[in-house]
Amino acid sequence: MKPEIHPDYNEIDVTCSCGAKFKTRSTMNKALGIEVCSMCHPFYTGKQKIVDTAGRVEKFRQKYGMK
Repeated sequence: MKPEIHPDYNEIDVTCSCGAKFKTRSTMNKALGIEVCSMCHPFYTGKQKIVDTAGRVEKFRQKYGMK
């Protein structure tokens, strides 16, 4: 590697919207906020979480749901 061309690789704090906090390493120099982590993602937890904005899920179920 050439010297003085790569950014610093620092330890940063990551905060999820579920409240989980952990540390990781990144070239960013500030804290990072994320929406989904392994503590709250449905693939890892086995629980489905539907975030319904403006009734879109219910509208879809009414239109294409079982009759």
